[in-house]
Amino acid sequence: MTHLGLVSAAAAAEKGFRVIAFDPDSKLITKIVAGDYPIYEPGLAELIDEVGDRLRFTSDGADIGQTSVMYIAADVPTDEQGDSDIDSIDELIQLVASQIDDGSVMVVMSQVPPGYTRQRDWPDARLFYQVETLVIGEALQRAGSPERFMVGCADPSSPLTPAYAEFLNSFGCPVIAMRYESAELAKIANNCFLASTLTMTNTLAEICEQIGADWSEIAPALRLDRRIGPHAYLSPGLGIGGGNIERDLRTIARLAAGNGTEAGVIESVFLNSAHRKKWILQTLHNKWGTEKADLTIAVLGLSYKPGSSSTKNSAAIDLLESLSHARIRAFDPVIDTIGARFPNVGIAASASACCTGADVIVVMTAWTDFAALTPDVLSKAAPGAIVIDPWAVLDGEGCAAAGLDYQKLGSIALSVL
Repeated sequence: MTHLGLVSAAAAAEKGFRVIAFDPDSKLITKIVAGDYPIYEPGLAELIDEVGDRLRFTSDGADIGQTSVMYIAADVPTDEQGDSDIDSIDELIQLVASQIDDGSVMVVMSQVPPGYTRQRDWPDARLFYQVETLVIGEALQRAGSPERFMVGCADPSSPLTPAYAEFLNSFGCPVIAMRYESAELAKIANNCFLASTLTMTNTLAEICEQIGADWSEIAPALRLDRRIGPHAYLSPGLGIGGGNIERDLRTIARLAAGNGTEAGVIESVFLNSAHRKKWILQTLHNKWGTEKADLTIAVLGLSYKPGSSSTKNSAAIDLLESLSHARIRAFDPVIDTIGARFPNVGIAASASACCTGADVIVVMTAWTDFAALTPDVLSKAAPGAIVIDPWAVLDGEGCAAAGLDYQKLGSIALSVL
């Protein structure tokens, strides 16, 4: 019952199925039953309340004995190098395999390296790998209305077992069958394409900042090109956040090295990501020429992306580590502490309180909540401040008109002369 498991269970119950949500950690299950969820996902608590008795949480393995379809849906942790730890997935599979009926279908949905599923000790005709497409902050929408299901099978030409097919078909989207290894690689391929698009977007957006172009004017034209598409990932960012994309890139790098294929593009993605994470510091340096020791900086957002409470690979945390000399106040809608790691950082009670008296206001996570900080509010809270807003959450032209020095990704700075 980590992020993937909780969301998947709730989405299945929403479709009308009876769902048993199992985790061997009895303390965790007790907290979940009491409404104390281990993750933040918009709308999750409300959906669990809505589905009611169709969703039952348990830590007793005996409760899953009559399951028709069993999903292995635990999140796979990654270390500082982006490598996956799949030992916990092995242990979970062994535990549930000893409990469920011999006729049950087992579906591995946790993200595992190519080759993993075929090595599991379970009858091929009832063993599948289903690609998870979890996007933190949008997880319920994607779980309830998926674009497609990608299913790895021992034999893609054979029909899926009836119970599993019935469940997938209830979502009303295409079901694409492929061999185990193709499905395992499909998720990784998806993230690699996202990473490459983001890298090219960041590269071009940075050029815009230097030559007077505006990326926000270019992106809509690109979306109208059928070869790129209306949903292309064309929003500049501050490098790769979270752990999933980094893990998948490193998996491809290892596969390439082990199989003698060329994958230099992967290293270029990491180099670009590291470079763009320093954009805030470079912007400050460009304003003053050298770093100032007496700045008061307001940091809006600590999570690596909106809709998440995770700070793994967060650009905000990277920034805090680089600004140990500055006085910093921070605010995030779902994170209220960062421990003793940053003694120079105070946690504000609200976004407006965070900005009061600041020399610099930096939007580090694109929470829509921050749009309530109007130019009038900001100019009164921090007259003449520099506002660095990478994703244009705020009203940039309004900020400039209110006497604030405004900068976003992919564009020259706006200020009133």
